[in-house]
Amino acid sequence: MRLFWVFFAFQALAVSPVARVNAAGTVFVRPQIRVTTTFADFNARIMDHWGGGGGKFVKISKDSNHPFQGRTFGGAKRKEIRGTRTFGSGYPYGVGNQSTIAKRPFPFGVWPLYWDQDFMNSSEYGPQYDAIRPGGLIAYVPLRTTQDHFNVTQDEVYYAIGDRESLLLIMVSYVTWCHVTPAWPSKFDPTSPNSTIKLENVVQYFRASSFALASLVYNNTLARTWDSETKDSTPLPEVMEHSPFRKCLDGVTENALPIMNKPPGTQIAGTLIIVFVCTVYIWAFLIFCMVVSIYYILVAIRGWLWSGPFHDLSVLWDKYFPDPEIKRWRMEEIRADREYEIRYERYP
Repeated sequence: MRLFWVFFAFQALAVSPVARVNAAGTVFVRPQIRVTTTFADFNARIMDHWGGGGGKFVKISKDSNHPFQGRTFGGAKRKEIRGTRTFGSGYPYGVGNQSTIAKRPFPFGVWPLYWDQDFMNSSEYGPQYDAIRPGGLIAYVPLRTTQDHFNVTQDEVYYAIGDRESLLLIMVSYVTWCHVTPAWPSKFDPTSPNSTIKLENVVQYFRASSFALASLVYNNTLARTWDSETKDSTPLPEVMEHSPFRKCLDGVTENALPIMNKPPGTQIAGTLIIVFVCTVYIWAFLIFCMVVSIYYILVAIRGWLWSGPFHDLSVLWDKYFPDPEIKRWRMEEIRADREYEIRYERYP
C-alpha cells in the first residue's frame, strides 16, 4: 500500500506542477489537469480535483486545426455535474439534438465517452483522437472494498470509466472516503466485442457523459435508446440500490471529479472586486468610528470648559444660543408652574 502511494505521488506531480514540500519532506499536491486547445500561445485551462467550475465558456481556437475547432468548452458548475443512466445526459447547455451527441460542446472541458456500434454517433470522439483527448485515453479502474468498512458481498464490484488522469486523481478520494482498495487504471476499448464492461452496465453518468460508474451485475435493457433526455431505465437491484458503498462512490464522484475551472482572468477579477468591496467597507467603518469619537471628545471638552473656567461664558451662551432641548424643557417647566398658580388662584 505504501509503495502504491509513493508511485502515485510521482504520477500526480506529472499531472500537475502545483505542489509544495513541508519541512518533514512530505509532498502536498494540488491535483490538476491542464487542457491545451491552441498552439498560438499554448494557452490552457485547468481542471481541478474538487473544483467548483463555472465562469464563461470559451471557443476552441481555429488557429491550429483542432478536430473540434470552434466548439465551446467550460462554464459548467459543479452542481450541474450529475447525469442519469442514459448516455448523453448531464449537459447543462448545448443539447441541440437529443438523439445524438455529435457536434455538442464540452461544458466541463472534457469529451464524452464513446461506445460500440457508433451509438448516438459517439465515434466522433473515438480512439482516433485518444492522443489529444483531455485527461488522456479512456480507461477503467475496479472499485472494491472490504467488509471491514461496508457490509458488501464479494461480487459487489464497481468500475469507474473515464479519462486516465481523472481516474488517477479521483482514486485518492475513493480510497480516503470510501476505503476503496487502490488500483491502477487499465486501457478501456468500448468498441471491442471482448470488452467486459458494456453500455448496459452503466449505473450513473457524470460530467456530460464523460465519466461513468458501472457494475457487471446491472443490466439496463433500455440503455440503447437514442434519446439523451429520457430517464427511463431498468431499476437497480435492491441490494445495489441501498448499498452504502455504491452511495459513497456516487457522492465522491459527484463532488471530487475534476472539472474545468473559471478562466484565470475571471478568478483574478472576482478576487479584486472582493478586495475592493471589503476595503471600502473597512474604510467606511473606520471613518464612522473616527467621526463618532471626535464628536464625543468635543462634547466632553465643551462640558469641562462650560463647568470650569468658562462658566460665565456658558451662561451667556445658553442665554443667546440655548440648546433646543433645554429650551423646550424649560418652557414646559414654566407652563407647568403657571398652570399650578392658576389652579391655586381658583381655589375657593
